[in-house]
Parts: sequence; structure tokens; C-alpha cells
Amino acid sequence: MTKTKKRPVHLDLRRIRLPINAITSVGHRISGVLMFFLIPFCIYLLDLSLSSPRGFSRAIAILDSLPVKGILFIAIWGLVHHILAGLRCIAIDLDRGVEKPTFIRTAYAVLVAAPPVAFVVWVAL
Repeated sequence: MTKTKKRPVHLDLRRIRLPINAITSVGHRISGVLMFFLIPFCIYLLDLSLSSPRGFSRAIAILDSLPVKGILFIAIWGLVHHILAGLRCIAIDLDRGVEKPTFIRTAYAVLVAAPPVAFVVWVAL
């Protein structure tokens, strides 16, 4: 009879070291969920802005508030991350960059490039 291994009672998430590809993949999924949950807010703002000139002014006032600007930056960051990670996934599906050093570099590139690109887009808006 084999001796059973002593298994942990609980899973300590602080001790798990995910590879960079997993971190990029999790970020891709989280950014997709974030964009999905922001759809009702965007529809509300669109409806408000198209209802009347006063509604348009109110929508602009909502977008100019500090908390909404922070949420907008996070949403833009999520969108940029989602697009870059999606392009990376498409390239991998087309057998481009499937070698280990290449897909590690592209994962780092997505994580490093998303914040500055999001900042540039946010400033341009």
C-alpha cells in the first residue's frame, strides 16, 4: 500500500508564482469583464447625451467629475490591454511567436506597453 502525501488544508494564494503568460491571460480576461460591465454606463451616457442639449451638458459634467475620470482611465487601460493581449493571442493562434522566449517577451511587452499607451489615449481625449 502506498503512503498518501500530506496535502495542504487550504490553498495559500500568496505563495503561488504564476508565469508571466498566466498573468497576461488573467489580465486579458479581467479587462474583458470590466468592459462588459461598463456597457450599461456607456449606454446611459449616450442616451443622456442624445436626449436634449441639457442632457448633453449633464453627460459632459458626469464625464468631467474626478471619480469618473479615474474610472475612465482604468477602462481605457483595460481596453488597451485587452486589444494588445488579443493581438498577441491571434498571433499565437497563427503560429507566430510560439517559441518560449518569444511568447515570454510578448507577454512582458503587453504588460509594459498598456499603461503608457492608455495614458496617451486618455490625455488625447
